[in-house]
Amino acid sequence: MEVIFIKDLKNQGKKGQIKQVKDGYAENFLIKKGYAVIKNKENLAKLQHEQDIKIQQDKEAKDKAKIIKEKIEKETLEFKVKTGEQDRVFGSVSIKQIKDQLEKKGYNIEKSQIDIPNPIAALGFHNINIKLYPEITAKVKIHVIK
Repeated sequence: MEVIFIKDLKNQGKKGQIKQVKDGYAENFLIKKGYAVIKNKENLAKLQHEQDIKIQQDKEAKDKAKIIKEKIEKETLEFKVKTGEQDRVFGSVSIKQIKDQLEKKGYNIEKSQIDIPNPIAALGFHNINIKLYPEITAKVKIHVIK
């Protein structure tokens, strides 16, 4: 019997996957527990509709990320830090500080999206990466001043 998985099931199938399984396993476990439905025209149409919606949502999210990338790359974030002798910076600029600065400028960025290759612990300009979408990463300038 062919079934369409409607939930992920470890080592068996992922949501949206069509798979050939034994009749008893399909009826007594997969369908009964809500992991799959029988493959028929109605369920295939429903699956196709869900996939079309997901593709459309991904396209919209990707377009939105491209627009944000263009805007955010024009920004320069400025951080005023305390320095000691010979302009040595105390501490470094944190991801939280960067997130807060971006929020003040109107960008809703999560801390997990911000990637700092090296700690920002020196005066001057630095570049950071912000992952807006799996293939879209924006480079933002950070200016550290005393």
